[in-house]
Amino acid sequence: MYLADQVIQLAYDPGIKPNEGGLPGLSVLKHVMGSINLYGIIAAVGSLAVSAGVWAWGHHSGGHQAEANGKKGVLVSAGAALLLGAANGVVAFFSGLGTQVH
Repeated sequence: MYLADQVIQLAYDPGIKPNEGGLPGLSVLKHVMGSINLYGIIAAVGSLAVSAGVWAWGHHSGGHQAEANGKKGVLVSAGAALLLGAANGVVAFFSGLGTQVH
């Protein structure tokens, strides 16, 4: 088999496209995913508050390890909130990039 034939086989388009009405219960699944996202954002807010408290307590008590862990917790919580809030946009962006691959 020639290399050109192998490349043509790799570039074969199976013709599968996302179909929004293809499965029953899609609206319920969207609602559940939105609720999970909300719980994640609430958890990120709680962990941000706790981490900020640990950071402040470690700073004022001279506990360098607690202060460092509080800083890490604040950064992780802020990153989680950023990703949870931007989840739809991130998925839409990369899905759009994926449709441009030929």
